[in-house]
Amino acid sequence: MICRHCQAELSLSLVDLGTAPPSNAYLTEQNLHAFENYFPLRVLVCTHCWLVQTEDYAGADELFSSDYAYFSSFSTTWLKHAQKYVIDIEDRFGLNENSHVVEVAANDGYLLQYVKARGIPCLGVEPTSSTAKAARAKGIEIIEEFFGIRLAKQLLSQGKQADLTAANNVLAHVPDINDFVGGFAVLLKPSGVSTFEFPHVLNLVEQNQFDTIYHEHYSYLSLTAVKTIFAANGLSIFDVEELPTHGGSLRVYAQRSDTGKNGVSTSVTELLAKEASVGIANQSFYINFQAKADKVKNDLLNFLLEAKRSGKTVAGYGAAAKGNTLLNYAGVRPDLLSFVVDRSPAKQGKFLPGCRIPIVNEEQLKLIKPNFVLILPWNLRKEITQQLSYIREWDGQFVTAVPKLVAS
Repeated sequence: MICRHCQAELSLSLVDLGTAPPSNAYLTEQNLHAFENYFPLRVLVCTHCWLVQTEDYAGADELFSSDYAYFSSFSTTWLKHAQKYVIDIEDRFGLNENSHVVEVAANDGYLLQYVKARGIPCLGVEPTSSTAKAARAKGIEIIEEFFGIRLAKQLLSQGKQADLTAANNVLAHVPDINDFVGGFAVLLKPSGVSTFEFPHVLNLVEQNQFDTIYHEHYSYLSLTAVKTIFAANGLSIFDVEELPTHGGSLRVYAQRSDTGKNGVSTSVTELLAKEASVGIANQSFYINFQAKADKVKNDLLNFLLEAKRSGKTVAGYGAAAKGNTLLNYAGVRPDLLSFVVDRSPAKQGKFLPGCRIPIVNEEQLKLIKPNFVLILPWNLRKEITQQLSYIREWDGQFVTAVPKLVAS
């Protein structure tokens, strides 16, 4: 395989998680009697540009289908994050009724609803029909396509050039990262700004977040790699922030390389230096990750087996993609985890891909009163433990498996 950015040959392996179906390919009752598509889930590291990336097997059309079930608005933490972003970005760059904001991967309108509410003209790009429909229901204009240079040129010809483009948790999701990034350089006005948010690969490796690896994530990103990719595709980075979201993310601010006027913040040079100091551009940083992932898998299995032997019940919470990676890699099935609760009606009544564990509504927790609730989206542990605090009434405990097994 060659690097999807620089075309160098890839030989350094980060982790091999076996085979699994796409993590958001939830099953219906009818699907349980049909064949599931499984793909190898192996991650390699480019030792030339240091882009960490999945081995290519599944195309975007297989992963982001019309019934895609991830809706951003079901997390109150994420909604607050989006609202604060809109307030801050409006003030920082002086956005107003004469500006134009384009969000790529607008999902269900979780962010653009706040842009629209402030009277700023906006447009969303979202390729999945299910979430695009939800965004339109909020009164947001949506173009239902994958983003790249072709679509950017089309929008430009329609007079829809952007003062601001936002791309949250999508840079990792694109198979052709050069075409995707190049689209922003086309779409931006000469003084326009692009922001990108994505999980930081530094945290993935150092905090053993292997469950954030799944087929929909083609790339695992450092500032070092992103700076190189952007420079090759007409964008320059002028600021960066470290965020707590998704277990530790970066928000990168970029501008057109040919016309941007923003000076480069010291935060950029400082974070690049931090990445260099831990060895982000060194093979030794990546080579022990497999053993850490295996320990999480084995510890979770031991916990679930011991709970079953002791006659204790374990329920899951959050039918998140990261949970599907963990459960499939560990080989967990309904005999060890009988159901998973999720707030999203789009997931309730379906089954997790691969492991085929049923997804139910929250009332099942109150009915079954499990001894343990395994929180699969561990990055939302605080929000979920507050929401489900009532399990303490029957001495229930919360469990997370990543970065290590903790019950409390």
